Amino acid sequence: MDISKRHFLQKMGVVTAGAALVPLADAGIAFGPQRHEGSDEHRYAMLIDLRRCIGCQSCTVSCTIENQTPQGAFRTTVSQYQVQLTHSDEVTNVLLPRLCNHCDNPPCVPVCPVQATFQRQDGIVVIDNTRCVGCAYCVQACPYDARFINHTTQTADKCTFCAHRLEAGLLPACVESCVGGARIIGDLKDPHSTISQMLATHRDAIKVLKPENKTNPHVFYLGLDEAFVSPLQGRAQPALWQEVTHGH
Repeated sequence: MDISKRHFLQKMGVVTAGAALVPLADAGIAFGPQRHEGSDEHRYAMLIDLRRCIGCQSCTVSCTIENQTPQGAFRTTVSQYQVQLTHSDEVTNVLLPRLCNHCDNPPCVPVCPVQATFQRQDGIVVIDNTRCVGCAYCVQACPYDARFINHTTQTADKCTFCAHRLEAGLLPACVESCVGGARIIGDLKDPHSTISQMLATHRDAIKVLKPENKTNPHVFYLGLDEAFVSPLQGRAQPALWQEVTHGH
């Protein structure tokens, strides 16, 4: 499919003004089959061991340098929260590294009107910037706030597990730079991989973010505070969370 952003937006304007339920195909917008890059011999996932994370933001910096994200926009970062314990004046600090969760049921994929967002056979969710029209539907659909519009390219942007590095036999920038060894990436289809062994060893302690959304995320957390998984059942209420910002 060869379609410019201007052409797409012009066609969408006609569809919206005339009849919102007209199929995109009737607007002269044709789509080819979805791409399936990567190999189905692998299923990549990441495990973040919060017992080792020190909140140094080395992952944030290295990702920014590797992927040349614009100022003020990040593919991954470590949020720091002050959590007040329920029925107590005690406050504790909680670190939460955040990035695209490369879900098995990614809500960002079906909402993309031009199939710019798709999932590779190895599980990595990517964006084809030659197709993306910057409509931000996928940004709104992501329950993890892991996407943004890159104002340099005017297209959607997010973590890709540094797929270009994985294909070259290298680790993602955030994993390679983590001074505490908190980030582990690997192939779930390899039972001997470090991530497979850790998931098996710590099965009962592994958590994911927002499991109620049924996205089947493939970023796993070890040592994650229950307040971030099930806020109403955890030790802290959402109203008592306070994110600590550091100027970014």
